[in-house]
Amino acid sequence: MRPSGGGGSGLWDAASLSLRLAAMTEQDPELKRFGADYHGYRLRPPLADRTIRSFERESGVRLPESYRRFLAEVADGGAGPYYGVLGLTEQLDDEDAVHDLREECLAPGFLATPFPYTRAIPGPGKGSRARYELSGTLVIAEAGCGMFARLVVTGKSAGQVWFDDPDWGGLAPGPDFRTWYTDWLESTG
Repeated sequence: MRPSGGGGSGLWDAASLSLRLAAMTEQDPELKRFGADYHGYRLRPPLADRTIRSFERESGVRLPESYRRFLAEVADGGAGPYYGVLGLTEQLDDEDAVHDLREECLAPGFLATPFPYTRAIPGPGKGSRARYELSGTLVIAEAGCGMFARLVVTGKSAGQVWFDDPDWGGLAPGPDFRTWYTDWLESTG
């Protein structure tokens, strides 16, 4: 199921996406799929364009188009890979594992500084923590155990979702946001 514009200017077909989420809910009524007990296959309302523009102006960036349009046409986060997609305007609890990382991403100049990588950065292995530059990325999902999905906002890899596992796997490139999200929609487990 690839949500695509069904007429109009939409990159995302919100109606098809909602139908797929309803089917996922029906197939998993006990919310046993990883992260489902957290996001419950629910989406938050989309954002007004002025809210997205305000975020971009304050951050000094233009968000990657597929993510930007997801926010405007589908949702400000909610159901998605891992524990779900973090909303651009979502208020995170201070105790939440992703709180401090998200705050770092929102620091002045962080997103506007180009992300420097185009290839994977290996992790340190057991007993230490990887050190690599994360500027130009926005944490968009928590995968648990200190691992996160980061949307590259600036630099040559802009638009890609990279997997950040500083304790073991390092930093690994992934697909663009739209593919990352629709692959999750199409997955069965």
